[in-house]
Amino acid sequence: MRLFAAVLPPSEVTEELVPAVAALRRLPGAGRLRWADRANWHFTLAFYGEVGDGVVAELSERLERAARRTDAFPLALRGGGQFGQGRALWVGAGGDVRTLRLLAERAEAAARKAGVPMEGHRRYRAHLTLARSREPFDVRPYVDRLDAFAGRTWTVGELALVRSNLPRSGVPGERPRYETVASWDLGAGAGGAGASG
Repeated sequence: MRLFAAVLPPSEVTEELVPAVAALRRLPGAGRLRWADRANWHFTLAFYGEVGDGVVAELSERLERAARRTDAFPLALRGGGQFGQGRALWVGAGGDVRTLRLLAERAEAAARKAGVPMEGHRRYRAHLTLARSREPFDVRPYVDRLDAFAGRTWTVGELALVRSNLPRSGVPGERPRYETVASWDLGAGAGGAGASG
């Protein structure tokens, strides 16, 4: 199955972002971007790609350990940016980004130790993807609008393992569907894995 580790912002946090994204979608050229569904908004910590069923149990155990070793921390949606000449437009993070980065490193290390082949290590950049483009696209006006965005702070208390179900219908514009397959409370006091989904 196609998996990634993530932090999932609560609905009251993403709700604040909805009007800002609606304003972005009214900007000239916005129709050329593929906008992510609000239900899919998340901070990817580590992308694993296709993971064999036989590896998922060990990966889960190692992610649970990574969660236990990381205390809950404050985070907020803040500002914006882009990757790849406008191929990805995103909102960034404020708050304890250092701990978010540490959790991402631990999620990546958990995969390596479980035998999941990972691409070369890149420094983690906290971002929640809002839209993508198949070709270079000037998103500077979008990034400029996001610069002033500052959402409420919430406490990140959970690490999630998410399955990405790719579209199979062949319908143009269909998006992947994400499903949380397991989650673990952060901190040494965590009682164990809570499977969901």
